[in-house]
Amino acid sequence: MSEAGFHHSLQVLNDACKGCTHCMKRCPTGAIRIAKGKAWISAELCIDCGQCMAVCPNDAIKIEQDPLSQLQRFTYRVGIIPAPFFAQFPDTFTVTQVLSALYDIGFTHIYLAETGVDILDILEAKENAQALPLISNFCPAVQRLIQIRYPLLVGNLTRLRSPAQVTAIFAKSELKALGESLGIFYLTPCAAKIAQFKTEGSEEHRLFDGIINFDTAYNQVSTLLARDKEKYANQNAGFTFPHCTRKALRWSLVKGQSSNQSGRALAVDEMHNVIEFLDILEDEQETSLRFLELDACAEGCVGGILTVRNRFLATEQLRHWSTALPKELSQDLVERILVQRPSFENNLCLEAPQPKQVMGLDKDRSKALQKLEKVDRILAALPGIDCGLCGCPSCLALAQDVAKSQASLRQCVVLKLKDPKELNSLARIWGERPTTANGQKDDQA
Repeated sequence: MSEAGFHHSLQVLNDACKGCTHCMKRCPTGAIRIAKGKAWISAELCIDCGQCMAVCPNDAIKIEQDPLSQLQRFTYRVGIIPAPFFAQFPDTFTVTQVLSALYDIGFTHIYLAETGVDILDILEAKENAQALPLISNFCPAVQRLIQIRYPLLVGNLTRLRSPAQVTAIFAKSELKALGESLGIFYLTPCAAKIAQFKTEGSEEHRLFDGIINFDTAYNQVSTLLARDKEKYANQNAGFTFPHCTRKALRWSLVKGQSSNQSGRALAVDEMHNVIEFLDILEDEQETSLRFLELDACAEGCVGGILTVRNRFLATEQLRHWSTALPKELSQDLVERILVQRPSFENNLCLEAPQPKQVMGLDKDRSKALQKLEKVDRILAALPGIDCGLCGCPSCLALAQDVAKSQASLRQCVVLKLKDPKELNSLARIWGERPTTANGQKDDQA
């Protein structure tokens, strides 16, 4: 798909933004700038990880929310529900109660997203990526990060479909007799997954008819549970995910993937830790690993930006539930999977991901080299303290923006404190007109 068509799920609310720089400093890809007292996000660099939203003290960054009313477009409504959703509720509610409430808010069929892990095992799906170490493609924010910032590692990304995609294919195949009256919906804790779904041409856009945020569904379900206590009190059975194995239920937790790999494997969570390790990997400082599980969110999907419960409690809950699950699927579900095997033939692996085209300093290579030299000279004049007061995340980012004529050297607060004549001299070097004592540009210069 073309980069121009990529749909971003994060938006800045200008009326609420105070220009405090929290989001800019937190952004792992340097996609945010502060201009005229407001934050703005570069679509070219944003990976929709949601780190900016997590640290904004003014609630000035939001994620797109699609209403539950979208379910009504279909007669039969299938929910592909990740296990971390059930772990959002306190221990006073059983999985059976939450499941019943999900049906009551509009779903007619529910499949556990993690069932896809067991389907891949039953079908003996093989990875066809060649480069080692293999890097899991499970986290969409990490995949986009690699495509933008580490293009040499794109060939290391795994090609097998995510469990949710596999489960969606399974559900569509089982219920195909319902025809066009069938809609497949996915619940997500992830801003990056929303961006994938809303991007036309993506696999998520093709497989799912709608996407629902965790917090939206949680609010609806918790409201029902609180309002109709007597009704749900009679549903206390200890339902413990009979449609997946212990391994599958732990899949979205940290080490849920790496612990089941043969050979040396490593799990790294939280985006800044991921970037630190990818820097090491790109420099070929570590070559003995066979598999890497990289998660943008701390503690994996239970730490997603759209979750509502403490991620450590949610993690413990899932691990506790998993201890009661079998290591193998029930024979009934195995037979159901094998019946649908034809739907998966030549359909378990994705096309090789491609690097994203980020413009950089200039599309023209020769001009880009000239601007790179200019960046080095500008950087030498800057203080190098990365204070962020200029509206850029670092002195290097400001130097790059100045070289691209997207910023002014006068944005540097430290340089402003120096002799105005010196600042004017530096500004003249980079093609800017000097300013007079009152701060206006001097047309006579």
